Amino acid sequence: MKTKLTLLMIVAILSTSNLFGQECCDHQKQDDQPRYNQYGVEVSRTKLSAEARDGILVFESQDQKYKLWFDNRVQVDGAVFFGQDKNYDAIGNGVSIRRARIAIKGEIGDWYGEVDTDFANGTFELKDAIVRYDGLKNFEFTAGNFKEPVSMESTTTSRYLPFIERPMVVSAFAPSRHIGIQAKYKYNWLLAIGGVFYQAVEDAETRTNVEDNNKDFGRNAGNSFTGKLVAMPFASDPHRGLHIGASVSYRTPKVDMATSEYGGVRYSTRNTTSINRKKYLDTDVIKDVNHDLLYGFELAGYWGGLRAQSEYIGNNTYLNDGTTYKFNGWYAHVGYLLFGGKQRYNTGDGEFTQPQRGRSWGDLELLARYEYINLNSGNLYGGSAQAYSVGLTYYVTNNVKIVLNYQYTDQDRYANGKGKLKTGYDASGNATKDYTKIVTPDKEAGVDYSMIALRFEVDF
Repeated sequence: MKTKLTLLMIVAILSTSNLFGQECCDHQKQDDQPRYNQYGVEVSRTKLSAEARDGILVFESQDQKYKLWFDNRVQVDGAVFFGQDKNYDAIGNGVSIRRARIAIKGEIGDWYGEVDTDFANGTFELKDAIVRYDGLKNFEFTAGNFKEPVSMESTTTSRYLPFIERPMVVSAFAPSRHIGIQAKYKYNWLLAIGGVFYQAVEDAETRTNVEDNNKDFGRNAGNSFTGKLVAMPFASDPHRGLHIGASVSYRTPKVDMATSEYGGVRYSTRNTTSINRKKYLDTDVIKDVNHDLLYGFELAGYWGGLRAQSEYIGNNTYLNDGTTYKFNGWYAHVGYLLFGGKQRYNTGDGEFTQPQRGRSWGDLELLARYEYINLNSGNLYGGSAQAYSVGLTYYVTNNVKIVLNYQYTDQDRYANGKGKLKTGYDASGNATKDYTKIVTPDKEAGVDYSMIALRFEVDF
């Protein structure tokens, strides 16, 4: 009886093994079957592995010739304002979704592609839309919508900015993203970038301006020729470095402005906050512009946990009647990681990147910054301002950080938001928007105030 049972069990096991073996073979055969895309074309297939790299989801082939990853970011800001003259225009405290970025990036052999969008506060905006070729040694060729290489603070991704917002001079002058084509050469300590750029691609309003200028008036897109050169002594040393850079851009008016403003340029900025929506500094539209000449100088360095960075940016606006307006500004900041962390610098792009934390629980960076901008020139008064800032950034992980900033802003009597904001007192003792009627001494005129701002950020 026991012998019969044993034989039956052996037969059952063999039958089951054959069944599983057959299923495995059938699955293998199915896996080897061709696949087709939605257009009926047979496609090649590559198996991918998936993993989280510092919290970023990455899909990659075994030979590393194909890689796809997501690069998303959420920044939640809040700010309170105090110290301004009670008889001037009130500044509202508030909170904001500063950035809600969704980006998909991919590498296919020597080619790279990226689509980056923003849905901050419910408004859609296209950021980067890039096609890049990296197949030649030491060279990169990029086409699409991306930032022009003018300021290292401008081209630094917002996830690695030292303060909550960029300095006023960078926001006012450094061009952001435009459609263009660019070549980059990187060899050891030298970085050289040059490109030609056209109109901005941002939102529906910008696109409408472009279409109307083309359709109704047949206007050319306008262009910018922009170049940058960076020397990086100690480029091979990860513990210390020096950055010496210069950039220049020749710019003609673009069709991304309203049809009634075509042929003009405008320079304005908020006081390093997105929550106070008042633009005290504003030249308004400067009409009949022939071209602008934008130029900048950069000096930065790091050693262990210490970093310092400074830029001077100037802009000359040349009108067709021979008038020239000259604007400028600069900033300098310094930061130090308090708990043994190390600063890190990206030699491929010539900018600071994510620091190395000094403790398992993270690290704290203490920062200080001074900035100045002048939009007054000749008979044009767009205002000038200076600001003093201190910051404390808590790098919780490689994906999470909390930023606390304090800033004091000091503006002149001309920083009145194109005549909309009060900046001093007239002879009768009344607060006025007209700087020609202000009798307040220069040191006291202008909107001065303090701000405390807080940001929570996660990158994933």
